[in-house]
Amino acid sequence: MIMKRLLYLLLPLILLIASCDRDRQPAAPAEVSNSLADIKARGKLVVVTDYGSTDYFIYRGQPLGYQYEMLQELSNYLDVKLELRVNSDLDNSFKLLNKGEVDLIAENIIITRKRKEKVDFTMPYAQSRQVLVQRKPDNWRSMSKKQLEDALIRNPLDLAGKTVYVQRNSAHVTRLRHLAEEIGDTISIVEVDENAEQLIYLVSVGELPYTVTDEILARVNQTYFSDIDVETAVSFHQNMGWAVRKGSDDLLNELNTWMADFLTSKRFKIIYAKYFQNSKSGEILGSDYYAINTGKISPYDDLIRQYSEKLDWDWRLLASMIYQESRFKNDATSWAGAFGLMQLMPNTARRYGVDMSSPVRDQIRAGTDFIGWLNKQFKDIPDEDERVKFILAAYNIGPGHIFDARNLARKNGADPDQWYGNVESYLLRKSDPVYFNDPVVKYGYCRGTETFRYVHEVLERYDHYRNIVIPQKE
Repeated sequence: MIMKRLLYLLLPLILLIASCDRDRQPAAPAEVSNSLADIKARGKLVVVTDYGSTDYFIYRGQPLGYQYEMLQELSNYLDVKLELRVNSDLDNSFKLLNKGEVDLIAENIIITRKRKEKVDFTMPYAQSRQVLVQRKPDNWRSMSKKQLEDALIRNPLDLAGKTVYVQRNSAHVTRLRHLAEEIGDTISIVEVDENAEQLIYLVSVGELPYTVTDEILARVNQTYFSDIDVETAVSFHQNMGWAVRKGSDDLLNELNTWMADFLTSKRFKIIYAKYFQNSKSGEILGSDYYAINTGKISPYDDLIRQYSEKLDWDWRLLASMIYQESRFKNDATSWAGAFGLMQLMPNTARRYGVDMSSPVRDQIRAGTDFIGWLNKQFKDIPDEDERVKFILAAYNIGPGHIFDARNLARKNGADPDQWYGNVESYLLRKSDPVYFNDPVVKYGYCRGTETFRYVHEVLERYDHYRNIVIPQKE
């Protein structure tokens, strides 16, 4: 419990440190155009959101979340790639938006008149009240319903003289100030950097007396923490929406068009039920592999850390690759005969001294030895980040086909040292006789679509791991 408490208290700092660990991503420009046309031209929608047990998290190696899945649907609709960033300070997110560093803020933002002066909001996609989160008495299970009700605050007037902890710069601060005016008394409002879920947790363990948060979030967390009460409303129902930069009218119109249709769809109902009506939600939060709490991705993190050091790789990159290969199932086998966590083919496995009966440690050791060998095959690629893409592709399909694709790229005026839009394009062309019969091709036909997806998916998941999972060290 102490370790869990420390993780909640330190998480904002950890995420701040993690945000400095984006060494594989170029810095965003200070000012970009956020028009719909420019987003489609660059092929990428850049969104900032918050982490949490419903909106965006990693569970058993997989990115999940209510906001995350809605954003995936949106990016598919727009036919662009989704790039997610994490920020738990809404005021800072507004600054990123208004600087043009992100296109959209996607989280449960209460729409207020003051906020509408800063940004434009989409149509509301939900409504929620603000509620008081308080801890039930230690012996509440043995109390009658009346005794319990008498022990809890049920009238907001009774907050007079009380101390309430809320997230800094949140709408809850404003609401409590107005409430203090309405009741003609003092409410001691303490603004802190912890996010709403951290504050709920601290109330649940008795570290804090009260917090205020949105009812939707509070009720989800009540399924995790049975000792909290969330029945006392301190506001009327308020609209919640996403935010875009002022003047982004074409983007806003497109978002509203999509949202009006999506909110009535079967797909939205499935996503909503998954996160807000799922009895297994509490199991997820309590799992060792709910990464926000534990920093764990898999049962093999320690070994992955150990062997990633040999490669000078971020362990989260290797973890993403292993997830792609086997979903962390050490008994996984493929139709082609690849086996284990690293899905080594039998000939490659024999070269590195392992077979299907080898323990996990040896499987990871053999897989990373193979990756090290691949690194040497592409040592002429000067940029390390680019070289990683070639290594991933070669691990999936074999180095010979990647050599061919580089030769085709070189012959046709593309850059043989750049993956996206260059070598990957010629790998895809190796299913065309015009290309696989070219004299520079030594390894013949291949269908490159799986490898194309493999590289994209491993690196995309790695971005999610960096957003959420504690870095090994700085």
